[in-house]
Amino acid sequence: MLTEQQREIVKATVPALKMHGETITRTFYDAMLKAHPELLNYFNPANQRGEGGQARSLAASVLTYAENIDRLGNLGSMVERIATKHVSLEILPEHYPIVGRHLLGAITEVLGEAATPEILNAWAAAYGQLADVMTGRERDLYAETSTQPGGWAGFKPFRVVRRVRESEVMTSFHLVPADSVPLPAFRPGQYVSVKVHPPSYDYEQVRQYSLSGVPDGRHYRISVRREDAPAGAPNAPAGLVSGFLHDAVQENDTLLVHVPVGDFVLDETSDRPVVLISGGSGITAVLAMLEHLVANTQREVVMLRGVRSRARHPFAERVRELARQRPGVRSITLYEAVGPGDVQGEHYDAIGRTTAEAIRHYLPESEADFYYCGPIGFMTAAESALDELAVPLNRRHSEAFAPDPSFVTGSPDPGLLGQAA
Repeated sequence: MLTEQQREIVKATVPALKMHGETITRTFYDAMLKAHPELLNYFNPANQRGEGGQARSLAASVLTYAENIDRLGNLGSMVERIATKHVSLEILPEHYPIVGRHLLGAITEVLGEAATPEILNAWAAAYGQLADVMTGRERDLYAETSTQPGGWAGFKPFRVVRRVRESEVMTSFHLVPADSVPLPAFRPGQYVSVKVHPPSYDYEQVRQYSLSGVPDGRHYRISVRREDAPAGAPNAPAGLVSGFLHDAVQENDTLLVHVPVGDFVLDETSDRPVVLISGGSGITAVLAMLEHLVANTQREVVMLRGVRSRARHPFAERVRELARQRPGVRSITLYEAVGPGDVQGEHYDAIGRTTAEAIRHYLPESEADFYYCGPIGFMTAAESALDELAVPLNRRHSEAFAPDPSFVTGSPDPGLLGQAA
C-alpha cells in the first residue's frame, strides 16, 4: 500500500526524473535485456538503438505517473493505451516483477547516493500500485477479447489469401483464419499484432498493424509500409519485420495473428464533423474510419492527407471514391513533391505539408473532432498545427506509429515493456 509520505517522496523525484529519466530508462533496458534475453521477443530492436525512442517514451510514462501519483484518474487514457499494447504483445503478470526489479536497479545506479532507502521504498510501492492497475485492466481485456464471439487467446494462424501492392512502399495482406471460424468485429482504427520469426534475427518479433478496412466477419486486411533505414543513418538496418513481410511472405503463407485491440477509435457518441488527418502510413488507421463514417453516419467529414509523392500515395482512388459517395465528405491531398505527370485536382489538391494554415483552409464551419495518425515527425507537426488552431484537447484523438516521447498526460504511449508497431 502506497502511503501519503511515499506519494510525496515520489512527487519530489519529478525534477530528477526530468533531468535523468532517459538515462535511467536506457540503463533499465540494457540491464533487463541482458538478464532476460527472452524478452527480446517483445521488442522492436530499432526502438532500442540510438535515437530509437523507447527510452524516451518509457521516461515519459514514468514521469507522467510520478506527476499524477495522487491523481490516478488523470492517467485513464494512458493506462488504456498501455494496457491494449501490452495485451497485443501478450504481456503477462509475471513480467511485472522483472520490470520493477530492474527499474529500481536503474534508479539506484543512475542517482547513486541520491537514491536513498526512503526513495527506493517509495518507488517500489509506487510501482506495485501501477502494476496492480495495469494487470487488472489487462486481465479484463484478455477476458473480453478471448470470450467475444469469434475471439481467441494468444496468436492464431491466418492464411494470406491475397497480396496487393498499394504504392511503391506499401503492400496489403488479406488474411483469413486457418480454422475458418467467423471473425470478431473490431472498431475502425484498431490494430492486430502479427508474430513472425525473420531468419536473420535470433528472436520472434511482434508488430502491430492497423486494420485498413471495415469488419466483414470473414477476413482482415493489414497494409504494411516497408520501413527504410533511418534518414541520415545509411548503415542502420531497414525495418526487420516490414522487410520480411514484403520480401518473404506470399499468398497461401501463414501468419500468426492476435485478436484486434486498440483505443484509437471514433467517438460514436458525438455528432460533430470529423477531420481525419494522416501522414504516410497513418492512412491505414484513418481509412477504416472514413469507410465507417461514409457508410454509417451523416456526419460531415474532411479527409486531409499528407503524401510525399504520387508513387507513395496508397489508396488514392479508394479515398476519392468514398468522397463521391455522399454529400458532406471531402478529400484533400497535399503532395510534398509534384511530378511532371501529376495533375492538380486529380492526383493532388495542393502542394505542401499539413500546417495550421493548410488545415484551416479546409476546416468545417462548426466545431469538429480531429483524428490524426502517422509517424512521429508528422504527429509533432500536427500537434503544433492544432495548438495554433486552438483545438481543445478533448476533441483531439491520435496515434503515433512509433514510441512517443511526449510527457503529456494521456498522450499516445507504447507501454512499460516495449513498443512493437
